Amino acid sequence: MKVHTINTGFFKLDGGAMFGVVPKTLWNKHNPADELNRCTWAMRCLLIEDQDRLILIDTGLGNKQDQKFFGHYDLHGDDTLLGSIAEAGFQAAEITDVILTHLHFDHVGGAVQNGVSGPELSFPNARYWSDESHWQWALNPNPRERASFLKENLLPIKESGQLNFVEKESTPFPGIEFIRVDGHTEQMLLPVIHDNGTSIIYAADLIPSSAHVPLPWVMGYDVRPLLSMQEKEQVLHKAAQENCILVFEHDPVYEAAVVELTDRGVRIRERGPLSAFL
Repeated sequence: MKVHTINTGFFKLDGGAMFGVVPKTLWNKHNPADELNRCTWAMRCLLIEDQDRLILIDTGLGNKQDQKFFGHYDLHGDDTLLGSIAEAGFQAAEITDVILTHLHFDHVGGAVQNGVSGPELSFPNARYWSDESHWQWALNPNPRERASFLKENLLPIKESGQLNFVEKESTPFPGIEFIRVDGHTEQMLLPVIHDNGTSIIYAADLIPSSAHVPLPWVMGYDVRPLLSMQEKEQVLHKAAQENCILVFEHDPVYEAAVVELTDRGVRIRERGPLSAFL
């Protein structure tokens, strides 16, 4: 098994929304805001070579929205989803599986692109994997999350016949298990990748950046913030006790980290590029 970091560019989100009740005087030291109070965030995916399978985890924001939409988020940077996959030595048609941790637009947007005759799957030969409860949650959104679930990202996947659901009792990937969490959104999937004694936890939006490791640092976007804290504590203790590598989907600087248990709780022991820990 071989794991590649796939960078899809940067975007901006309101700092207060990303850090919840944490005061700006604290979070601004980690991710300084611009004049509109927006911080820069990465959209970092993973690509896994596993024998005859090529597995992509999340797909970034994509490029099919209009300029008004992108203007809200200041999409920037030179990296793109397909460009980064090509840099890793592969083409879109070679992707066999796409795991979607959840269906917010900055995680699923790249799964569908504009084709000559309308929307089409970006990875035509892939099976797309989601959690069934979360899929239904996204199709019938609550007012808090409605703006994050875009039908143009979801319906083409459903209509393609390539949508699959990860069962709770089993995994379709021999080297990957899934942790389910409900604080950020209903039944978000956290892939845990095992290979030769090394375990990688793709933390998605439970721990979006290294700055979010302290328990109270949870996002204002979370639908159940107190539950997010409990779930974070469980995942962080697992990472510390089992020496797992945490991969941060949105950290603008640090791809990954290892953590340790201290008298102040779980804290980062070392952070840097994912390759440094493999």
